Amino acid sequence: MGLSPLTQAIRSGHWPTLVAAWLHLTVSFMVWLLFGALAVAIDDALHLTAAQQGVVVALPLLSGAMLRIVAGWSCDWFGAKRTGLFVLGLEFVAILWAALGGTSYGELLGIAVLLGAGGASFAVAMPVAGRAYPPAHQGLVLGLVASGNIGTVLVLLLAPWWESAWGWHGACGMLSLPLAIVFGLFAFAVREAPRAACSAGGAWWHAAWGMMHVRSVSWLCLVYAITFGGFVGLTSFLPVLLHEHYGSDPILAGAMAALCGLVGSLIRPVGGAVADRWGGVPVLAGVLVALALITALAGSLPALPVALVLLVVTTAVMGFGNGVIFQIVSDWFPKEIGLASGLVGAAGGIGGFLVPIGFGFLREGTGTFVFGFVSLAAASVIAAMTVSPVRRWGPPGVASAPNAGGFSR
Repeated sequence: MGLSPLTQAIRSGHWPTLVAAWLHLTVSFMVWLLFGALAVAIDDALHLTAAQQGVVVALPLLSGAMLRIVAGWSCDWFGAKRTGLFVLGLEFVAILWAALGGTSYGELLGIAVLLGAGGASFAVAMPVAGRAYPPAHQGLVLGLVASGNIGTVLVLLLAPWWESAWGWHGACGMLSLPLAIVFGLFAFAVREAPRAACSAGGAWWHAAWGMMHVRSVSWLCLVYAITFGGFVGLTSFLPVLLHEHYGSDPILAGAMAALCGLVGSLIRPVGGAVADRWGGVPVLAGVLVALALITALAGSLPALPVALVLLVVTTAVMGFGNGVIFQIVSDWFPKEIGLASGLVGAAGGIGGFLVPIGFGFLREGTGTFVFGFVSLAAASVIAAMTVSPVRRWGPPGVASAPNAGGFSR
């Protein structure tokens, strides 16, 4: 009996590296969204204002965005395996600080910045796995790795239970065990492929600045800020939204947010595989239109059962789009995939930072969460309108870009 296409694709590269990359991203996403999962408990303990609560939830997303750029460059220049171990080390420092300290708002801000290392994992896991597989399976493989953002599901489910048993400091400390296990597995299992000559040498800020001048990179940053920024920002803020608008208790709110994160994570490889078959840009155009429509519907804030269905579909569309976008990244920038992933991922983190901040301030200014959803829908419409000009640009515009005659299918 022949092997299934999925099995053949996985066996075409080094599958232990794929597993290690997935675990790296999974546990890192648990670290990255930890304060979002514990937001209600932290607020109860330290009596934060609404603005302070929004900043504490959003700051890891912003620092993670910045660290993604550095991590992406470091993967191309120093090696993805070494960078990945350093990132896990930073996460461990943040977790210990949260478990043993975090008794003031100022300390929370410092911890939140370090928790951003969890977001930097994305710029590590993608090149680690991508370089271990042939180009024909990049969309599927990167989609599988990126489904490690299922860590959002795990932390939203587990952290409220841990907090109810050991307090929010104890809940933070519980993450040290999976972090230590993944550190060991990553060090042992990853087989780093030789790095191809790339243009990402020199100081990381020069390399990043140069790549940002490539129009296709700027466009990918825009659309990923909407799809991934919407996914991670909305998922991290959902416990607060469900608690304040629908009166859900923290554990139930965390479970519903986890369901949204689960669907959005599991569908990501499907987006990558569909983009492999039909071409990333055409598929993404449909995704953005669908996202605008479903986000607007979710913004009507109907009764909780209907709202939950709409929120699940919203995050599913976002997750599908995330898989599509990174198929495009791997197709257009195979030699600079580390830095390109870092830049695009950073834009996603910035988008994720803006979502909870925007929802919080709009809620405070208008008394409703409706305008947060309206803003997301409007951004999706604008992004959908950019697809046609992008397809007329021609090649990505860097020497190493594939498909010199045009874009991905």
